[in-house]
Amino acid sequence: MKQRADRPGGVLGNVDWSRWSVVLLKPDCVRRQLTDQVLARLAPVARIVHQQSLVVEDWQVFVHYWDLLVDQDWLDVDVPTCLRNAYVGQPVMVALAYGPSGTPERLRALLGHFDPARALKGTIRADLGTDSLDAARVDQRLVENLVHTSDDAQAACRDFGTWFGADQYKHLFPEFEET
Repeated sequence: MKQRADRPGGVLGNVDWSRWSVVLLKPDCVRRQLTDQVLARLAPVARIVHQQSLVVEDWQVFVHYWDLLVDQDWLDVDVPTCLRNAYVGQPVMVALAYGPSGTPERLRALLGHFDPARALKGTIRADLGTDSLDAARVDQRLVENLVHTSDDAQAACRDFGTWFGADQYKHLFPEFEET
């Protein structure tokens, strides 16, 4: 089955991105060996159809965190340097989650506030997180909060391109994968 982008710059056509989310298990999650536990907490909402480990390249983290680079004036840190220090050359795990329409939003609700110290009990970041925005600011770094999932359908498409690439489209059609 050959798939191609439906518009210039598009990752793939014929994909209902509202049913997909890219899960980024960040360096702190990998370092603390929490990847299986975090994925298990996401599983009731969406099926993990593929996962892989990789080492982060600078372009990936800069594309992924484009919003921090654009709005870095609200942070009291050197965002590019902090991103390089926290991610580049570090192992992460990325996973593809598939579920009903609205999957990105449903998964985001399980994460909790980006600052683990402010996340509600019962969310992944509250229950498993050990960092806080206050501590990160004192140390002049970004907060460690274990996991990212795509914000919405558009972000899922962008995240897929960043962390997997269009050449891995077969994972978006799991019914066609060999077992």
